[in-house]
Amino acid sequence: MVIIEKAMRKLRTHLVTVTKNSPFYLYIYQSYWHYLFYSPKEGYNPTVELYYTARPNPGAGIGHQMANWIAGYWYAKQFELKFAHLPFSSKQWEDFLGFGINETTVKELKQRKYKVRKLPLFNAGNEKEIAINKKIIQSYSGEKVVFIAEQDQFYEEQHGVMKDIKRKFYSAPARKNDKLIYSKENFNIAIHVRRGDIMADPSNPNLAMRYLSNDYYEKALRQVIGSIKIDKPIHIYIFSQGIPEDYPEFAHYKNIHWYLDMSAQDSFLHMVYADLLITSKSSFSYKPALLSNGIKVCPKYFWHGYPDTEDWILCDNNGNLDNSLKKTSEINSKKMIHE
Repeated sequence: MVIIEKAMRKLRTHLVTVTKNSPFYLYIYQSYWHYLFYSPKEGYNPTVELYYTARPNPGAGIGHQMANWIAGYWYAKQFELKFAHLPFSSKQWEDFLGFGINETTVKELKQRKYKVRKLPLFNAGNEKEIAINKKIIQSYSGEKVVFIAEQDQFYEEQHGVMKDIKRKFYSAPARKNDKLIYSKENFNIAIHVRRGDIMADPSNPNLAMRYLSNDYYEKALRQVIGSIKIDKPIHIYIFSQGIPEDYPEFAHYKNIHWYLDMSAQDSFLHMVYADLLITSKSSFSYKPALLSNGIKVCPKYFWHGYPDTEDWILCDNNGNLDNSLKKTSEINSKKMIHE
């Protein structure tokens, strides 16, 4: 069954890819055919029976899956629909994040005889494509339907749901089992240095665009430390792969801790709870940044957006801090420290 499901997903992806920019694209959707034969109803009330969701891509990493889930949560609100939850591919991550708690699931809706209908991909900046999705949705008014976004429906900003996902994450039962290596007596800086996959094939442009040099991280760290006014010892935690000798740029720092083989979940957790997090060009550290109540130092040129607030500081590709996001030249770390 799993093999069949994977084959069907692969076939579906191929079909979407080859038709996306053709006149035939919309016709691969049953929901579009429904719209053609059933005009949008008068007195349309989308909140009565209709739900919206997006499937976390089962073939992707957790950062990518979270981006899918967030897109579903966000667009449900934009289309004025109820949100339906589809679980992450790993039960461990499902329980760890707690995003599905108190949400209606697609499984439950199916048991209540809801029909599942997929919607076409759309560009959030393309009013015509959005209008088509709205008309399709409206054509189902009064029916029991849960709409599923096409796989990897893109939502650039992502931070539009920060308040909700923070509430979910920090209230999840899994938080009772969290164990941190940090000491509250220190100011804890976490650095996610993305290596692993991007080192496997340096000639791959899709991977190369995600690469940031050791110098980038060291320069960002040096500026951060120079800006912090804090009466606590600074401790530095590097989450990556390899061995410490792969990172000679950090050899002169005191209180540096290497976590190069920590589990993905534990690494994620420590990025969330760091007093200051330096992220990579990776969804795997961007998502903890969305959940973090600390300071975030992030690459300016990334495929998702950042809030325009003082706790988000951007760097160019050389590791230079973008002071335009700060009202002062000094990082106000005292109010960011976790009690």
